[in-house]
Amino acid sequence: MNFAVRQRFRIKRADWLIAVTVLGGLLLTWLVLTGLDAFIQFATQIGNIGHNGYTLGNAVAYILLTIPRRAYQWFVFAALIGSLVGIGALATTGELTALRAAGMSKLRICLSVTGIVCILMIGVFILGETAAPAGDQRAQQIQLQRTSGQLHMRQGSGLWARDGNAIINAKAALAQLVHGRPQVELADVRIFGFDAAGELTSFRHAKLATQEGKTWTLHDVRDTAVSTTGAVSATHKQQAWQTSLDPDVLEASVAHPEYLSLRELSRNIAYLRANRQNPSSYLNAYWTRAFYPINTLLLVLCALPFGFGALRSGGLGKRLFLGVIVAIAWYFIQRAIISTGTVFGAPPFIVNLIPALLLLGISVWYYRRV
Repeated sequence: MNFAVRQRFRIKRADWLIAVTVLGGLLLTWLVLTGLDAFIQFATQIGNIGHNGYTLGNAVAYILLTIPRRAYQWFVFAALIGSLVGIGALATTGELTALRAAGMSKLRICLSVTGIVCILMIGVFILGETAAPAGDQRAQQIQLQRTSGQLHMRQGSGLWARDGNAIINAKAALAQLVHGRPQVELADVRIFGFDAAGELTSFRHAKLATQEGKTWTLHDVRDTAVSTTGAVSATHKQQAWQTSLDPDVLEASVAHPEYLSLRELSRNIAYLRANRQNPSSYLNAYWTRAFYPINTLLLVLCALPFGFGALRSGGLGKRLFLGVIVAIAWYFIQRAIISTGTVFGAPPFIVNLIPALLLLGISVWYYRRV
């Protein structure tokens, strides 16, 4: 029995034929999607040249640094469309019909396609955990130069900003959804006050700074006044913070949760829980990223069989149209499931598991019929 199973699933020359053909279509589609996205963003960046010393070199560097993240995001669509294009190429030349006549089932053909996608997925997942978030952090610094000449992000030391005669340092800046609107919270905030002569006159430390509209509030504050006679400290549970920091600029500077690595998401989730804050946006991003490889593979496995009939009778345009329609439909279905679950307070793990189970159910139902 084991011998029969090994014979059935061992790699054959037909699997190599399918893999090579699909790989070509997938890589070409991936290049086109990622390149088009990068070009559109570059055209937007061109219009920002000249703001706060923002140059053409900065725009090019920004695009290059964000390419790993764009490649990661577009891979799921490239895998779907490219697989359909590759299998369609086999159908056009009659090789797909020959493989079916030789006794190769639809499941085996689809598993061959999924196998090459799985190999690429390993590299893409590593890319999404290393180069993509690191590149986005560097790109974020370039954008900060354009939006605010007095605001800087430093990896390890957090956010630094000049506010009149004060220097502000926040170890972490977190994006939160409050009443459906994105807001920024600053964690572990230090405010150094200086006089006109550059002498330190005050120091404030707060565990958290929250915004409401354009106003800021410090929480768990220790306020120290420094003079020639010594230092005097006082503590406050809450304290209004008069600052010129623009929340809109800060919001643009904070990395979106979906752009962070699993490690960074875990750290932010732990911080928010420790401070009794709602980490739902980070939890959703965490499980979306964790299920990304599984959803990609199941989407390819689920979508390919429904295109077999169309692939035999259609040209490249029809295959591309089919792939785009399936990709768009899946994107909106997945977002609708996650958004609905979030509104009703469902656990993020369950909400993100439902799309994978839906794909798995469709695949099992189809392959049991053929």
